[in-house]
Amino acid sequence: MAEQRRSADKGAPAPEHFLVVFPGYHRSWAAWIAQTLERHGHRTTLQRWDPPREVPLEDALGDLLLSSGRVLLVLNDWFFELGPRPAGEWNDVLRGFVAAHADRFCAVNLTNRPLLPATAVLEPASLWGLSEEAAEERLLSRLGLERRRVPRVLPARVRYPETRCEIWGEVPRRNPRFTGRDDLLTDLHQRLADAERGAAACTLLGMSGIGKTQLAAEYAHRFSTDYDLVWWVNSDDRNIQRDRLGELAVELGLPIGSEPGERIRAVRDSLRRGQPHANWLLVFDGWDDIDSVNALLPQGPGHVLVTSRNRAWSEHTDVLEVPAFVRVESTGYLMRRAPHITADEADEVAAEFGDVPLPLVQAASWLGESRMEVPEYLRMVRERKLSTVDEPATGEGFPQSSMTSWSILLNRLRNAQPRAIDILGLCTSFAPGRIPLGLIRAYPQADLPEGLRWMASDLPAWTKALDTLVNYSVLTRETRGPAGVEMGPHQESVHMHRLVHDIVSKLISEDGRAVHRRAVHTLLAQADPGNPMDSRNWPRYAELLPHLEPSGALGSTDPRVQETVLNCLRYCFRSGEYTAGLELAQRVRDHWAQTMEPLAQPMLDLTTQESNILRAGGRFREAYELDRGVLKKLQAADRHDDLGELNTKGAMASSLRQLGRYEEAYRLQQEVLDGNVRLLGPDEVTTLIDRHNLGVSLRLLGRYAEAYEVDLEVLARRESVLRARHISTLNSASGVAEDLRLLGRYRDALARQEPVVRMHVQVLGAQHPQTLEARSRLAMCYRREGGHTQDVGQLMAGLMEQLEQVHGREHYRTLAFITNYGNYLREHGDLSQARDLIGEAEVGYRALLGPAHPVATGMLANTGLVMQVAGERAEAMSMFESALAGLTATLGPDHPWVLGCALNAASARNFNGRIADAVELSRDTLRRARHMLGHEHPLTLSCQVALAADLRAGREQEEAGKLEEDALLALTRTLGAQHPHTLSARQRIRPYWDFEPYLG
Repeated sequence: MAEQRRSADKGAPAPEHFLVVFPGYHRSWAAWIAQTLERHGHRTTLQRWDPPREVPLEDALGDLLLSSGRVLLVLNDWFFELGPRPAGEWNDVLRGFVAAHADRFCAVNLTNRPLLPATAVLEPASLWGLSEEAAEERLLSRLGLERRRVPRVLPARVRYPETRCEIWGEVPRRNPRFTGRDDLLTDLHQRLADAERGAAACTLLGMSGIGKTQLAAEYAHRFSTDYDLVWWVNSDDRNIQRDRLGELAVELGLPIGSEPGERIRAVRDSLRRGQPHANWLLVFDGWDDIDSVNALLPQGPGHVLVTSRNRAWSEHTDVLEVPAFVRVESTGYLMRRAPHITADEADEVAAEFGDVPLPLVQAASWLGESRMEVPEYLRMVRERKLSTVDEPATGEGFPQSSMTSWSILLNRLRNAQPRAIDILGLCTSFAPGRIPLGLIRAYPQADLPEGLRWMASDLPAWTKALDTLVNYSVLTRETRGPAGVEMGPHQESVHMHRLVHDIVSKLISEDGRAVHRRAVHTLLAQADPGNPMDSRNWPRYAELLPHLEPSGALGSTDPRVQETVLNCLRYCFRSGEYTAGLELAQRVRDHWAQTMEPLAQPMLDLTTQESNILRAGGRFREAYELDRGVLKKLQAADRHDDLGELNTKGAMASSLRQLGRYEEAYRLQQEVLDGNVRLLGPDEVTTLIDRHNLGVSLRLLGRYAEAYEVDLEVLARRESVLRARHISTLNSASGVAEDLRLLGRYRDALARQEPVVRMHVQVLGAQHPQTLEARSRLAMCYRREGGHTQDVGQLMAGLMEQLEQVHGREHYRTLAFITNYGNYLREHGDLSQARDLIGEAEVGYRALLGPAHPVATGMLANTGLVMQVAGERAEAMSMFESALAGLTATLGPDHPWVLGCALNAASARNFNGRIADAVELSRDTLRRARHMLGHEHPLTLSCQVALAADLRAGREQEEAGKLEEDALLALTRTLGAQHPHTLSARQRIRPYWDFEPYLG
């Protein structure tokens, strides 16, 4: 034991300071320990313990040592589960950091369950199961403190936690897994303590399942040492409530009869006077019907705690809103109950249930006991194969049946406000979450069932019914609009939590649900703006999308509803919601295939949208096979559908481009364009899409000048037919700038692309996939133009992170930018990171496209450049030659990608001493480049500089000098004297070509 320090004058032990560190669950024990130490002349400070798991444990414990004196840890097995912490972290820190500061740490143990083995370093004194006198003796002994002969008398004595207060009335058993809520409990305690005498009443307000009862029960247990009387009154039913409150008269020994009213009056009088107990706590759990509040609510020196869904309590008591868990509480609870899940998975589950305790208890119990993986669990929940509202299997958590509680409330509403039940039932045919309920008033012309027409015509009844649901915390209002602008009922939205939605759905009859579903999908069709191509309509489509399936819209045979479903799919494609769009397309197909012919127009339109989304997600082969199957059926059908065939062939041409079959794609695209010009005319939206795609085909074939002319024409037509800010027009403008860059007109490309990107951000937002593509192109404009060297690297690094967030690391657009950034890093000296990025992209493209795809083959050129810079010249030449041979075989000898590979291969031949072979290849490459790209294209001039270098190495100085001089003049004229290409050529640095992956 620690040697006692004594004051020099009196010989008595010097007072010490203790920092008492406790989990909130053991607040009463910490308070008793602190008071015990103070009675014996020492100073204490209470410190609640629950540091975020992101903070290293050693740092959190180190912060405790900043206090003076010793740190006393109040332990049980729960103490080590807070966070939770990674396996082994506590044992490691106990054996290391705590052992190194053993003179500063000490502990007591409040459980008979085993603690971590390394806890032995703390030598915790067990206080479990002891009387107060024995616990005090053991505490002082562990701390090496002498007992005062006559302990100090403190103003208020804290009751020993194991000693129950004199009257303890049916408080629910304490939940050993109670999580978080420490700040809320502290706030509640402070509010009651600070309230004026006779008015210390607080209502915990919130929807069912939010944890009000659990919070009230934990308050009663945690602060039980403050009270001499704690009485729990179940208040769901008025008669049960009155009986239960009257029973307190017997416990108080009041001389009364058996009549309930007489007993209640006697109890209230006793509580008001504080006789025989002044420190009392009454908890009224589930008190929603407050008509009898004046006759039942007690006053006096004690405290009243109410749990309710009824907001009218604000007129009678202080009100404390009970929110959902904060996310760290949700994830901590889930990870403790289901240790096999990760923090990210716990976060996903918590988000799914909005951090509401009741469904989280269900989720934790299921995941913990079944050890099911989180993706499978969430899939089953979303498909309604698992309930989120059943009672917990373990019996822990919520002592009162949620279904029973809700049944009582609905019956009450059915009798008092039946139109509120109509609104509630209607809400269950929307998806949980935000519900655009104002649609029913915005579209009064909708064909509503007779029993619901009052909603569109009777505004006072609508307002009263909705107010009732809001007052009972069933719904919350979410009226949205510009700041300071009052919104009308037709713009009103409400929020219905998933838990409420699931429970109420179970309590609504099947007939009623069918009526409500027809009403809702009719309203959704009425609210369809009809133009998902227009980005101004996207907020409305985002609002409608979640409600298609719950409303039964996916199975509707109404053509107007089916068109709304297709428009929502078109919105998903245009807005970049690819995952949601693909899931929706597959569900729609499942429904429509049961009642619709495969070649019905809605099914063909569905295939088009599904194909678009598959391609956007990089699933090119699946898209191609889907369209090819439909084309076969169209061609075999008795009735010829010219437009259907052209539309399907257009989709197949897009897939062929992305599969690397460029010539085949170009021919098919030209056929589709000619057919649609003939059938629809040159300015129809479909025709403009086909002409735009023809430009993409030309770009992939390396026919940049032709692509530029086509894209200019499409841009002009789209600006005329659509509008300058239309998503398709913006895409065309970006395509024109891309053509200019590929033509070597870097300054012109940059001048065009900068305003195009600004417009993209304004119209579509900075994170839209098309905006990210435009920003990626702008980054390449900066890099090729050469005047923004200092900023380009930082820009590209940030953009790569954003692409990964939106698309994922393995998406083809992300891989393209990883490649371009890797090439930039190699060019600017970061060879290690460049090698990693180029290697990652090469592997990614091979997995996505196969090794024979032109893009996968072209990636060998970038790998070769990395090797060449690293001094691996033979290996680099092998890569360059492989890329050249592979691309020549698939694209022909004149494609710009082939010319670039030839430029690199000639360089490698020169470096490896094969001068004659280098000269031969360089001559042929320059001739082809002049023919394909023109005499002043940067790639052509690079080929000219390279040939001069090879000729110089072969001692043909005169021809080399003439070629070099002409190339320098052309570079100066086209790019400028200070452009990096010009400077490199002047310094006789061998030119190279890096491959930019492009899939169209």
